[in-house]
Amino acid sequence: MATIKDIAEAVGVSIATVSRVLNYDTTLSVSEETKQKVFEVAEQLRYRKKAGRRPNTYKIAIVNWYTETEELEDMYYMSIRLGVEKRCEAQGIQITRLSLDNPRASEEVNGIIAIGKFSRKQAEELRKQTENLVFVDCSPDEDQFDAVVSNFYRATENALTYFISRGHTRIGYIGGREAYKDQTAIIEDPRRVSFERFLKEKGLFDPELVYMGRFSVDDGYKLMKEAIADHPESLPTAFFVGNDSLAIGALKAVHEAGIAVPDAVSLIGVNDISVSKYVHPPLSTVKVYTEVMGETAVDLLLERMGDRQIAKTVTVSTKLEIRGSSS
Repeated sequence: MATIKDIAEAVGVSIATVSRVLNYDTTLSVSEETKQKVFEVAEQLRYRKKAGRRPNTYKIAIVNWYTETEELEDMYYMSIRLGVEKRCEAQGIQITRLSLDNPRASEEVNGIIAIGKFSRKQAEELRKQTENLVFVDCSPDEDQFDAVVSNFYRATENALTYFISRGHTRIGYIGGREAYKDQTAIIEDPRRVSFERFLKEKGLFDPELVYMGRFSVDDGYKLMKEAIADHPESLPTAFFVGNDSLAIGALKAVHEAGIAVPDAVSLIGVNDISVSKYVHPPLSTVKVYTEVMGETAVDLLLERMGDRQIAKTVTVSTKLEIRGSSS
């Protein structure tokens, strides 16, 4: 089993630095590149934190805003949930599930991990059950609640920077719209926002090249077919796609139209789901460390159940994985 020492030797930093990076020590002054390398090597070596001594009476509830059917369409949240469950198993923590429609626990729980997009109103409802709350993939109020998020703004900019460096100037976007389940608001997607802002700064944004639907394979297929029909002679030479499910559907539509990938059109998705390596050509994607997000949520909850009072937000790194679908 890999150790912190193994990671430190591979990266070329001290054991203390590796430990502080893996525990998201915000007072540590090292470069983002070093932090990224630590997480990459940790994953490559399959490093897992050792389970600490915890009372086996801890019981936490998981609230997932996606149903099991929705999880299969977009495995991003499933992977986060599995990370939570693995970490709980390692720590000897009992798990119970709560429904988003009825998030009241029938028994006392020590804490709640909420996976998905939750409004401030929903967060306040959950807090009526326990002060020990961690949100994963959203931050209803960073001053009040612990949260684990990914920096999709930076991930989008990295993908677009890569496209531009390869000479692409006509870049399209295929993404999804989401709303809080209590219908209080439409959620502002950071990928869509960052895409527009970044390309406007470069003088390359064209609103007619933006296609929005649901985060599913079917919608990726439909939206790409729509883009091909709208621009038969001037299809963008590159598409940034909001998640891998959408990108896989878009890839199918491009193949059916006889458009060569990546010679005529390049694609980059988001999430690096397992099947993205095995489609043809293999999908370039922004890797999101979803299992790490789940594991980190458990660690934050344990801190909160200890003596930490101040809310804490942890931002987990992403990495651009270039494969055969982009040039």
